[in-house]
Amino acid sequence: QLHLTMSEKNELTKSLEMVRKELQEKASEMKKEISEYKDRLLQAEKEHQDALTKANQKNEVEIEACQDKMKSLEHFISSQKLEIEHLKSNKEELNNSLKEANQTLGELLKTKVR
Repeated sequence: QLHLTMSEKNELTKSLEMVRKELQEKASEMKKEISEYKDRLLQAEKEHQDALTKANQKNEVEIEACQDKMKSLEHFISSQKLEIEHLKSNKEELNNSLKEANQTLGELLKTKVR
């Protein structure tokens, strides 16, 4: 009986060792897979961050270009407003000169008629 029990105990011990070994192998495999997934995740995050950085840089360049264009247009508008004011002033001077010339002409015609 003792011999049988000892034999069963040995078999159970061997079986337990095999199960432990299998579990250790599976745990090791799972750790390896987890490590691979982490590496892939890090790589994907890096690629995403790189793409984001590139897009941000492109946007900044476009924003600067738009701001420069806006400044240029504002300057152009400002110069056009000055030109309009200058032309209005010239028109007023010409209108005044024309009125004076018409008055002088009218007076000359009156003098001539007499």
